[in-house]
Amino acid sequence: MTPSAVLAEIPAVKATRLEAFSDGVIAIIITIMVLELKVPHDTSVHALVERWPVFFSYLLSFLMVAIYWVNHHHLIHLARHVNAGVLWANMFLLFCLSLVPFVTAFLGESRANSLPVALYGIVTMACAAAFYLLRSVIAWQTRDDAQMRHLHECMLKKNRIAIGIFTASLLVACWLPWLALVLIAVPHLMYFVPDREVEKIRLE
Repeated sequence: MTPSAVLAEIPAVKATRLEAFSDGVIAIIITIMVLELKVPHDTSVHALVERWPVFFSYLLSFLMVAIYWVNHHHLIHLARHVNAGVLWANMFLLFCLSLVPFVTAFLGESRANSLPVALYGIVTMACAAAFYLLRSVIAWQTRDDAQMRHLHECMLKKNRIAIGIFTASLLVACWLPWLALVLIAVPHLMYFVPDREVEKIRLE
């Protein structure tokens, strides 16, 4: 293998290493959330039904983390190289995601009171902002590629819409907590299916 070929392989190795580390952290986050599902002392069906807010908060958070994992997988492979900016932006995203188990448990045990819902909204907004930052750093690397620049501009616009919806959820959490939870869920549905253009680029 020539030196140029070796150098060409280095970015892919680094991206794979970053992805593997991120996968491990996200797996731990999901594990922590599962451990928060306490078994009721009563073995009746009624006892299980009473725990539905805990199961609901877990389901909501699991879907959120899963959607971030899927989109993170696609985003990382768009990076030309993994530099300090990408590494620290990725670490900031993982930090925000690591707060999800705490707010998930708080939300479930409180039965969706205003403060836990607002705190949950703050963490989800922080995660969205961190993902926006990571995409911005990666987009800067491909600013000279018209196709990639257009793709990132469209996705960054989508990110800004999501952050705006999360912000709106904070404004209504004090009065209508359940409406705030619906608003929190909407942006995640927007990202349930990754952008098809990203799939095409990865397959090229």
